Amino acid sequence: MTEMISLPGPEADWASATSPTPGNPARQCSVFQAATEPLIALALLSVELDSVARRLRLTVEESWDEHGALRAAFFTLDGTDFVVTRHERDPAGTYVWVRKSGPVDPAGRMAVLLAALGVGPDAVSYSTWGVGTDLSHLPAAWSRGRGGRRESHQRFWEGFSRRTGMYVGRVTYEGVTAFLDGYDHAGGGVLLSGLTEWLADTKRAGQNLVWSAQVVGVVFPGGRPAEPWSPEEHRQAVAGLFALLDEFFAHLQGQPDATP
Repeated sequence: MTEMISLPGPEADWASATSPTPGNPARQCSVFQAATEPLIALALLSVELDSVARRLRLTVEESWDEHGALRAAFFTLDGTDFVVTRHERDPAGTYVWVRKSGPVDPAGRMAVLLAALGVGPDAVSYSTWGVGTDLSHLPAAWSRGRGGRRESHQRFWEGFSRRTGMYVGRVTYEGVTAFLDGYDHAGGGVLLSGLTEWLADTKRAGQNLVWSAQVVGVVFPGGRPAEPWSPEEHRQAVAGLFALLDEFFAHLQGQPDATP
């Protein structure tokens, strides 16, 4: 078993990686954006994912794929899009991935990440460019074809509906619907396929409206609340949306070849 290396805490002037405040070299985006383009393996670090998140002030998101429960964070650092992951079934450590279309100098990119983490090359257990790599013991995750990662949409929905704030931060109706739109787009339009038609047929929502506007009409039959919405109106809209989506997914489960 590889011994884990401790990382220093964040610098005093580093705000959350999701904040626009200058200081933190990392800028976090949502993991669902990582699914829009193939990823390639960069390295396996002998540090815990939670330590990486603590150092860079990242929010670790939870999801699932065909290999089980997944914890991950997607962020940009010095022009490179990084994804750090840890599957429940993988050996301890932090798996580092970059976009396939990103910079072609893996050692240079890794040096940028290590500098931000405050550690040296001894933290690299395995790498795609040779440092620390024993070809007879490559991490199993590297042979999984992550470029074609398949998401279990049902498990995503279960996690998202229970721990929404983990995915979107401050829970507002616009934030939730924007995230679901992005996730649906990244997944090829599978998650919400047929939702607009179902809302029109079963809830008498306008067929010419986007689904998020249809939901508002269903949740607020007396008319859309005036802007800006109150916290209670956001809570009511999100709760109504989730109830409608639960009903929609239950409807899909009764159909052949239905997804999620």
